[in-house]
Amino acid sequence: MTVDKTEPNSKTSKVWFITGASRGLGAEIAQAALLSGDRVVATARSRQALNSRLGADGDCLLSLSLDVSDAEQVKAAVAAAAGQYGGIDVLVNNAGYGHMGFFEELTPQDVQAQFATNLYGMMNVCWRILPLMRSARRGHIFNLSSLAGLVGAQLGSIYCASKFAVEGFSESLSKEVAPFGVLVTIIEPGPFRTEFLTPRSFRFPDHPIPDYEQRRSQLRGGFEARNGQQPGDPKKLANAILDLANASRPPMRFLAGSVALGAAEAKLNELKNEIDQWRNVTLGTDGDFASHSIGGLMDQIK
Repeated sequence: MTVDKTEPNSKTSKVWFITGASRGLGAEIAQAALLSGDRVVATARSRQALNSRLGADGDCLLSLSLDVSDAEQVKAAVAAAAGQYGGIDVLVNNAGYGHMGFFEELTPQDVQAQFATNLYGMMNVCWRILPLMRSARRGHIFNLSSLAGLVGAQLGSIYCASKFAVEGFSESLSKEVAPFGVLVTIIEPGPFRTEFLTPRSFRFPDHPIPDYEQRRSQLRGGFEARNGQQPGDPKKLANAILDLANASRPPMRFLAGSVALGAAEAKLNELKNEIDQWRNVTLGTDGDFASHSIGGLMDQIK
């Protein structure tokens, strides 16, 4: 779908900076923002792929080649965006991929590559865009996590680790930048009908271990069977993110889809039951001290 990008509408339009915008959810968000009359800086590794999906650049679209793991490319892309539109109102950190495999089969290089895109790339972009938002005393950052950022899964040890890290980073960041009028929302999708379960978005180990073969085949077969059958509609999620960007009090976490909601509720119940079961042992680890203080700890974490 190509969107008319020649004229912004009469409302005050936002400027979006979206990573991983050439396909999947990133492309849907870019298209939804353009249709709403906003301006979009769409980035991906291939500018040609961006133009094929979103059309040629115009007054409301600037497409840029960007590998988020390359800090110098990020610096140049953000500078180009600021030069074109004067600032950035909404950042969508969407770029990422899933490296699947049982942990024992994976290598340190696999871990480094997974975190370089899913976490460090996100941080690279935030480092460059936050000064613009802080100076403007406004902005909204959407960091794409996943159901895998809430619940660990077999075959997903390092992918889940990267998304759990996104959760902790984003929650902490939201508290640091709130005084400057900058909001952070973590998007936690369940299975959506994108290309995520295709070979373009998934990687598997180069040196599989035979002991894991049966489970790997079953789990990988499940991925393949679910591809194209996911219940989530990426267009509807893109429109929901637009609604969040225009909300006066958006959530810090947004569960996307019935599967994510069900899994999150099950995880909460499991955590509550485990806390209650071990409550007395937990409380018993406090020392028998005459006095103690937690200082400003609660202010720091609340």
